[in-house]
Amino acid sequence: MSDQAADLAIAGACRLLMLPTIRQEHAAIAEAAARERLSHKAFLAEVLTAECDDRDARRRIRRVIEAKFPRPKRLDTFEVHAVPDLPPATLAHLASGAWIDAGQPLVLLGDSGTGKTHLLIALGTAAAEQGRRVRYVTTAALVNELVEAADDKQLSRVVARYARLDLLCLDEIGYVSLDPRGAELLFQIITAREERASIACASNAPFSEWGATFTDPRLAAAVVDRLTFNAHIIQTGTTSYRLRATRGATTAAAT
Repeated sequence: MSDQAADLAIAGACRLLMLPTIRQEHAAIAEAAARERLSHKAFLAEVLTAECDDRDARRRIRRVIEAKFPRPKRLDTFEVHAVPDLPPATLAHLASGAWIDAGQPLVLLGDSGTGKTHLLIALGTAAAEQGRRVRYVTTAALVNELVEAADDKQLSRVVARYARLDLLCLDEIGYVSLDPRGAELLFQIITAREERASIACASNAPFSEWGATFTDPRLAAAVVDRLTFNAHIIQTGTTSYRLRATRGATTAAAT
């Protein structure tokens, strides 16, 4: 078989078997293998490894896109020194995702501007890049989605979809009060994931004030109970680092 015929055969087979990386890179890998006098097995290992590595990279990118984060945030840009309640060892453990595999909750509590959402998105991104199924959503948006699903008689399907996630990143608990129906629907999501799949949530309200969000004190207590059992609870503090950064920039400009 001539080289041209071989290239056509490889291209056709790769399309059929859905191996885009091998189709694009086989010639370059073959040339490198010839220079290095690799065996046939070693060459085969090289092309298959290239396909697997590229497929893994595409899967990580796809997982991040599917998570629907509102903006990119990463752990390497998080000001961990500004959060005394988050020592480096704890952050490293959270970044590993072991707590997700164990189905443990994560609760981030603190005032606005203290890094809760940054940390929530960054940890969610790390989990997605590790291949886990992640979804970010605000509490208000999730409740609206559940109410619409219930009205369309699609609630069980939506609850099942959220139950299949490895990590649900639930932001802005306590920002708005929920009506009784919305609170009960949200409770279904929380209950469906209890002790089985992780929820990471962020709130600017202490647990004692969650009754204002869920209106029913018993429901609020049940939500707190489920989100704190075996949970990692991080206090991000009261000092806004956004405000601190703005003041620092203003001071620097003035001098």
